[in-house]
Formats: sequence, structure tokens, C-alpha cells
Amino acid sequence: MSERTKIAWLYLVAALFVAVSLYLVIRKDDYLIFTFPIVLGILLLYLFSLDKVVLLISFLVPLSINLENIDAGLSISLPSEPLLFGVLLLFVSKLLYERNYDNKIAKHRISIAIYIMLAWMLITTFTSELPLVSIKYLVSRLWFVVPFFFVAALVFKKLANIHWFIWLYISSLLIVIGYTIVRHAGFGFSDESAHWVMSPLYNDHTAYGAALAMYLILAIGYLFYPGLKLGKRLMVLVITGILILAIVLSLSRAAWISFAAALLVLAIVILKIKLRWVVLSFLTLLFIFITFQNEIIDLLEKNKQDSSTDLVEHVQSISNISSDASNLERINRWQAAFRLFDERPIFGWGPGTYQFVYGPLQRSKEKTIISTNSGDKGNAHSEYIGPLSEMGLPGMLIVLFLVGTLIYTGINTYKRAKTKEVKVITMTTTLALISYFVHGLLNNFLDTDKLSIPVWGCAAILVVMDLYFADKESLDKETDPKTISE
Repeated sequence: MSERTKIAWLYLVAALFVAVSLYLVIRKDDYLIFTFPIVLGILLLYLFSLDKVVLLISFLVPLSINLENIDAGLSISLPSEPLLFGVLLLFVSKLLYERNYDNKIAKHRISIAIYIMLAWMLITTFTSELPLVSIKYLVSRLWFVVPFFFVAALVFKKLANIHWFIWLYISSLLIVIGYTIVRHAGFGFSDESAHWVMSPLYNDHTAYGAALAMYLILAIGYLFYPGLKLGKRLMVLVITGILILAIVLSLSRAAWISFAAALLVLAIVILKIKLRWVVLSFLTLLFIFITFQNEIIDLLEKNKQDSSTDLVEHVQSISNISSDASNLERINRWQAAFRLFDERPIFGWGPGTYQFVYGPLQRSKEKTIISTNSGDKGNAHSEYIGPLSEMGLPGMLIVLFLVGTLIYTGINTYKRAKTKEVKVITMTTTLALISYFVHGLLNNFLDTDKLSIPVWGCAAILVVMDLYFADKESLDKETDPKTISE
């Protein structure tokens, strides 16, 4: 086909599109036709530039809206999850056809930990109390893990894409922050409204706070990134200030704790404290708690401070297990989870089933003003106790193994790294993951796109840093994140 013919066809198609659009708008009052170019553009990206789709999803996730109770209590986040499912289908199809994937990534210790997690999840799906729920849960876990671990690891082999991944999420998170603060201000920054003003973009302040804590750590890292121009460093400083303000206003105590825990780990690494001393300190604290647990619990029960907009009082409420409804409800959920575990200690009740089966195992003396008789208000509030009830003891041990593998890889890669750029990226990524999994002691969000994408994306970054960048003496200019926008 000659160039003139191609141009003629282009004009013909464009004219046809305009004509159809005018007809539908004028005669039918239908504007859906204008979504066609967007859909076509995304399809072309899937076919010719899948890395751009991964980065596009990174931007869209904070702005996606969750639609609940579609069928059998299931939910979906739009537009992110359909896009993620598309990446999953395309990747699996391509893998089956080409039978080719990066062996180094496929055989990495983090990849192996993920294989074990998915394999046990599949096994417990067969033994699930609610197979339909568990199948959906397993598929949703796949469309989080495959695009943002296995595909993203390939994308992140170009170091500049790591920069895009982090800052695209932060860019849309800033939009969410603006939306949240404006709504919060409309309610006088009240304690009650702080829990839900970020909806429908984030379900509640705990998920919002977890994302803020992770990306605050990642943003702070860029303040120490070598070679950034003054203008960019000042911009990072302003964004860091906005993230700090947002995390304070979120009133998410778990987010504050997780951020503090990340700082503690950073201090341990910088001061080069030996692992044996860390383990010994932990065991000592554990021994003290077990020995004096009754006295400690009596002391905690004397704390009557509820959550508050006053920062000091809100921090004090963290240890209130006598009257704070949020803390007491967590304990209620955990107690129900332990009872579920007692009944099915090996295989559990099935992935994703906790919220549908825990209700009858609540006890009246443990229930709170926010408990429900049907037990239909969410999950076990723990990334560790939840799997214990849903996938038995092996499920919780696998989660601990995965977390340990991530932290070991991050710290080991940081120590091996020969450039400051790689050290900064590796350390902040590791600390962001530590922040999330400490937060995971009190909440669990890996079944949502809002936190799954950051967590699995950070895991992919650690793999790529470990395999391809830690041993480099210098970075190539075209792949160096600090040059991406120059």
C-alpha cells in the first residue's frame, strides 16, 4: 500500500468516526463513542508497549473506585483491576506461546517464596468452605502478583521505570490527598470524619494511611538521591511535607507505628548492629511480656484514652484496650480468627472466607459497638492472623517466610550495592515494605489494589536491584532515574 493510499485511509476512518460521533451525540444523546479512542489506545499499548500499561496502572490505582457486593459478596476496583486482569491474560498467553522468561528472576528466592504462597493458596482453595469466594480471591491475587511482580520485574530492568513507578503513584496520591483534605476541612477536621473522608478512593483511613507511610518513605529517599538538581530536590521536599501532613491528618495510628518501625530498622542498619543483638533484644522483650503479661494487661486496661484529633491523646489511645472501640474490635476479630484456626488448623477455612464465616464464632463479651451479629464487616485485621484462619498454620508460616525473604534480600542487597543510587533505592524500598508488614500486624490490605501494587512492585524492585544493579560500579545515564525527566 502506497503512502498516499495510507493517508487516504486515515482520513476516511477519521471522517467516519467524526460522522458516527456526531450522529450518536445529536440524535441519540450518547457520548460513549468518545471512549473509543481511549480504549483503542490502551489496546495498542497492551500489544506493543506492555511496560506503559504497567506504569499507567500505577497512576490509576489511587484513583480507582471499589464496587462492592457485585455477586456473592465479591467486589472489583475500576478501572485498575480489569487492566490488571488484561495484563495477567496477555502475560500468561505470551508465556505459554513463547515459553521464555528471565530465568534469573524466575529462580530468585523471592519468586520461590511467592510460588510457595500461591501453591498453598491453590491447595486450600480445594478444601475451602466457600470455593467460589476462594477461587475469586486466588485469581485476584494472581492479577496483583503477576503484573506487578513478574511483569514489573522485567519492566524495572530499565532503572528509569522504577522512578516512573514510584512517582506516578505519588502523583495520583497527591490528588487523593487534596480531595481528602478539602473534604476533611469541610467537617472541621473532626475525628469521626477522618475515618472516611478519603472514600470512595480509599475505603478508610487505615488503607490510606498505609499507602501514605510507604510512599512517604520512598519520597524521603529522593531527598538523599545523588545528583538531583536543586529544583527537583525542593519539589521532593514540598511533596514530602504534603505526605507528612496527610499522614498526620489521617489519624491512622497503625501508619504512625509502621513508619516508626521503619525508622528503627534504618537506625539498626546504619549503626551496623549485629543481627544476634536484635534477635536477643526481641527475645528478651518477649520473655518480659510473657513473664509479666497479667501486669502489663492490667496496666493497659487502665488506659481510658479514646482516639482523638489531639495528636498526643491519639497516640495515647494506641494502647487503650479497655474502651477504644477500634482496638477492641481488632481483638474481637483476632479471637474469632483463633477459634477458626482451632477448628481447622492445617488447611483453614479457605482463602478470602474469613469475613463470611467468623460471625458465629464471636462471643458477646468480646463484641463492640461496631461488631455485627452476622460478622459481615471485613477481614481479620492482620496479614498474619488472617492467613492463619483461612489457610491454617502453613499459611501464616508462608507469609512470615515471604516477609523474612523480602527483608533479607533488601538488607543484603543494600550492603552489596556499589553505588549510592542503588543503595538509596534498595534501602527505601525495603523500609517501605517493612512499614507495610508492620502495619500488617493490625490490618490486611493485600487483597486490594491500593496496597498490593506498592507491595508487589517494591518486591520486584528488590529482585532487580539484587540481580542486575547491586554489583554495578556505575549506572548508565539513559537508565539513571535522576535523568528521566531531563
